[in-house]
Amino acid sequence: MNNKNKNPEHAIGSKGEAVLSRRNLLKGVGLSGAALMTAGSGSIIAQSSDPAASPARIRVLEAFETLTAAESAALDAFASRILPSDDGTPGAHEARAVHFIDRGLTGAMAASREQYAEGLVALDEHAMQVGGSAFYQLSASEQDAIIEAMTQSAIPDFPMLNAGFFNLVRNHTIEGTFSDPYYGGNRDFIGWDLIGYPGVRVMSTPEDVRLGKDLAPSRQSAYDMPTHTKDPVAAPAGGVSHGH
Repeated sequence: MNNKNKNPEHAIGSKGEAVLSRRNLLKGVGLSGAALMTAGSGSIIAQSSDPAASPARIRVLEAFETLTAAESAALDAFASRILPSDDGTPGAHEARAVHFIDRGLTGAMAASREQYAEGLVALDEHAMQVGGSAFYQLSASEQDAIIEAMTQSAIPDFPMLNAGFFNLVRNHTIEGTFSDPYYGGNRDFIGWDLIGYPGVRVMSTPEDVRLGKDLAPSRQSAYDMPTHTKDPVAAPAGGVSHGH
């Protein structure tokens, strides 16, 4: 999307296109937001048995836990317009925000699974009506126009494509881009690098504080630390395990 607009949420350009400001979104997340969020692969092509009847070839880079091939393609395109990489730096796609969402939908975010299923199907159906292709195959400007209409709850044929669904995806995209990599997103610490967050540390020295944004990144998840391990602590003989 065009990143020149100053509105941190979204705005309408001179020709009515949606504008989501990447720069202001990153400012809105900030270091404190990043700190709060710290607490089978292959290429699959899904297509119809009748190639002429299939308008889209859905490419999935990795297997997902709950999202279907069509859902993951639509959601990745959606998230990529919320936090794009078209200004030369990585965005939600490179940070694997969709993988964070996919994993979350099997656990803490499971209550949103039906809303995602209905919303993503509707997104592709609406895209077919207005653009003749699945959402992920539309141009960036066409995708932005649909998203802008969604933020205004202005798609009457598909009432589930509303501001509520947009905000759900937007919030989860931000969380997936900037949360601790342990949860499936923020690949290679892309999100933390974008906002200059130096990473998790057990403690910060006065020199660390002085360096501020110039402090060398720690390049580790909170769950890489001995005090916050991924694996349960072995229980002593006859005792009880108190793993983290």
